[in-house]
Parts: sequence; C-alpha cells; structure tokens
Amino acid sequence: MKSATLTMSPAPVLVLACGNPSRGDDALGPLLLDRLQAWLEVTGEAAGSELLGDFQLQIEHALDLVGRRLVLFIDAGRQTPAPFVFRQAQAVDGAPYSTHALPPEALLAVLPRIDHQTAPPAFVLCVRGERFELGEGLSAAASCHADRAFELLQELFRTPEIDCWRSLLSG
Repeated sequence: MKSATLTMSPAPVLVLACGNPSRGDDALGPLLLDRLQAWLEVTGEAAGSELLGDFQLQIEHALDLVGRRLVLFIDAGRQTPAPFVFRQAQAVDGAPYSTHALPPEALLAVLPRIDHQTAPPAFVLCVRGERFELGEGLSAAASCHADRAFELLQELFRTPEIDCWRSLLSG
C-alpha cells in the first residue's frame, strides 16, 4: 500500500528580517517582524505570509524563496537615510558575500543556481539605526524610525501585490 504525502505550498509572501536584539538598533529587524506578526494575526491576514527572523541572511535562506510570489527583507542600516529606505532588490551575481552573510541581492542570485528557477520579486526595507553596540537597547531615534517603518509595513500588507509595493518605493 502506498502512503500519501501531503505537500503544503509555501505562503505566497515571505518576510525575512535580520538583526541581533543584543546589539542596540540592530534589533530593528526582529522588532518589526514581531510587530508585523501580531498585526497580521489581529487582522486575520497571517495565513498569506510566512515571517522568518535570523541574525543575518545565509545561503540556506535561498531555499526559503522557493515558491513565493513576493519577498520582503527587513534590516537596520547605519548609513540609511532616516527614517528608512524601501527599495526593490534585484539578483546580482557579483554581489560580495561570504558563506555566512549575504546581502539580499546575492541571496536572490543563489536561488537559480540551486533550484533552477528565477527568484521572486523582492523588496528591502532598511530602517535607519544609530547605535549598534553589544548590550545597548534600542535608541530613541531608532524607535521613531521603527514606528514610521511599521506604518509602511501595514500599508504593504493591506495589499500584498507587486504593483502596490512598487508604488510605495522610496523616491
């Protein structure tokens, strides 16, 4: 007798947030991920998205891109214009990386090499951070930037469609 296996399709939208909660404003990614998860659950929209957090993007995260319609990367940035930058990311084969830390553009370039499929449309929300020292808490400025970024996240997830997201790109 053959046993049937259930294969579940991945949620159409993937959010990958990076950051270290023990390093001051580097906590912005995980903080926004938690806020987004709570908001999606309250609004009843959580089923359409998968939210993943990690300290940094790694090659293994390319497998998380398989079968997605949209991907959003969230991270803190030191030199990012305040309060944040929201941009579309494109796969870049020559983007610098190591096997332990990748920028989103390099991660997008990995997927076709391992799974022979084009990476889904991807966007980056980089939120301005001020302090990244070990043991520091979130700075007041970063907290304000997070509030503004969360407003954008709510707008994005009210209509998780590529055309809507493109219309909200930073100038």
